[in-house]
Amino acid sequence: MGWFKRFMGLQAPTSTSSSFAPGPLGLSMGTGIRFDASLKLLLEGHSAVAIPADQAVYSEGLVDLGQSNWLARYYLDDEDYWLQVHTSGGVDGEVKSIILFNYLNNQALNSEDELRRLAGPKSLIGRPTYQLEGVQYQREWGTEAGQTELVPMHEQVSKPDETFAFDSHSMLYARDTGLTNRREFLLFSVEQYADGSVSLVTSLGISLYMTDLQTL
Repeated sequence: MGWFKRFMGLQAPTSTSSSFAPGPLGLSMGTGIRFDASLKLLLEGHSAVAIPADQAVYSEGLVDLGQSNWLARYYLDDEDYWLQVHTSGGVDGEVKSIILFNYLNNQALNSEDELRRLAGPKSLIGRPTYQLEGVQYQREWGTEAGQTELVPMHEQVSKPDETFAFDSHSMLYARDTGLTNRREFLLFSVEQYADGSVSLVTSLGISLYMTDLQTL
């Protein structure tokens, strides 16, 4: 996998200053979010994603996908949750999708061998399907019959006391839940930070409607 060799040769991203354009849905650092109380009951038996109580946005991330497409990521006070909004035409442009993610695992990768085993050419990540706890997901990115390359991203992050950037290589899987226009997502992300640390982050998400949340 070419991405793997390129990743191993990458210089870790350095700290950076960044200015964030106004976010979609009125979201920004410090904004309160309330999720529709009916979501928990609606998802029961259809998705393992947990819906949090009222939250505030602790930090925000921004990924430029190119061609005027953006991923705005909002990391919540409860560190088990984060919210992603895909927009086109600008950061605060047309909302294409909203996904609430639960963190499942954040595993430090302390050696090249560990990275190869968990996310490299011999791993399960990047293959057409992935099974987690008996549930099968279909790959969303890549058209290869076998394993495909992970997708590179560069994320700018703003926190109350610092700004920084990190590079990642990610793969997204999804499955239908049986609910109208609600899919469950499984996201793997190999993340590399300025201090040289590398982690494999696994998140489970559910698609939301704009009416499923409100700002406080």
